[in-house]
Amino acid sequence: MADAMKRNTSSRLTKWLVAGPPLVFLTLFFLLPALIMVVASVRYPGEFGALAPLFPTRPGEEAGLTLENYGVFFSDWIYADIFAKSFGVAALTTLLCLAMSYPLALLIARSPRRHRDLLVLLVILPFASNFLVRVYAWMIILGPLDLLFSRFAVIVGMVYVHLPFMILPLYTNLEKHDPVLLDAAQDLGANGWNRFWRVTFPLSLPGILSGSALVFIPVLGMFAIPEILGGKDDWLVGNMIKESFLGTRDWPFGSMLSIMLTAGVLAIAGIAAWAARRVTVHA
Repeated sequence: MADAMKRNTSSRLTKWLVAGPPLVFLTLFFLLPALIMVVASVRYPGEFGALAPLFPTRPGEEAGLTLENYGVFFSDWIYADIFAKSFGVAALTTLLCLAMSYPLALLIARSPRRHRDLLVLLVILPFASNFLVRVYAWMIILGPLDLLFSRFAVIVGMVYVHLPFMILPLYTNLEKHDPVLLDAAQDLGANGWNRFWRVTFPLSLPGILSGSALVFIPVLGMFAIPEILGGKDDWLVGNMIKESFLGTRDWPFGSMLSIMLTAGVLAIAGIAAWAARRVTVHA
C-alpha cells in the first residue's frame, strides 16, 4: 500500500514537473496579456494616450468601463470590410504558400539523405537577413514593373516572407512517411496519381494544417508588408491595431481590435478542427 502511494505521488510530481513550466509560460505570456487586453478594451482612452483612470480625478472626466469601442466596431461597416479583406489576404497567402511549398517539401523529403540538410538550409537561409531588408528588396524588384503599392505586391511580400513556415512542417511530415506504403499501393495497381491522393496526401494532412496555421495567423497580424508594399486601400487589421496604439494612441480601441481578431482566429481554428474531425470519422 505504501509503495503504491509513493508511486502515485511520484507520478503526480512527474506530471506537474512536465506540465508545470508550459502551463506557467502560457499563463504569463498568453492568458494574462489576453486578460489585460480584454480589460483595456472596455476602458476609456487617456487624454494624452494610454488609458483613462478607472475612477474620475476631476469633474467631467471620462473614467470607468465602457462598451463604446465594441459599439463603434459593430456599427460601422468599414471595420467588417477590413476584417474580411484581412482574412481573404491571409487565406490567399496560405493557399499560395501551400501550392508552392508542397512540391518543394516533397522533393526535399525524397532526395538522398546526404542532400536534405543542404536543401533545408537553403529554405531557411533568408532568415539570416533582416526582415525589413528583404521587404525593401521587393520594392526594388516591383518598382520598375509598376506593381508597387498594390494588392499584388502585398500578396507577393506575404508569400515570400511566410513560405518557409509552410515548407518546414510539410517536409518534417513527409520525411516520416514509410515508402513501403507506396510500394504496397503500386503492387495493388495504383498509379502515381492515385498513390499520391490515397496515401501521401492523407498522411500529410497534419503537416498541411500545421503549416497553414503558421502562415495564416501571422499574416492576419502583419502590418509592415502592407504599409511598405501596399497602398492606402491595402491596410489590414494589423495596420489598424498598430495605428491605434502608435498613431492615434487610442489604446482601448486597439485592444478591442486585437480581441476581435483573436476571437476570429479562434472561431476559424474551431471550425477547422471540427471539419478535420468530420473528415477523420468519415475516412
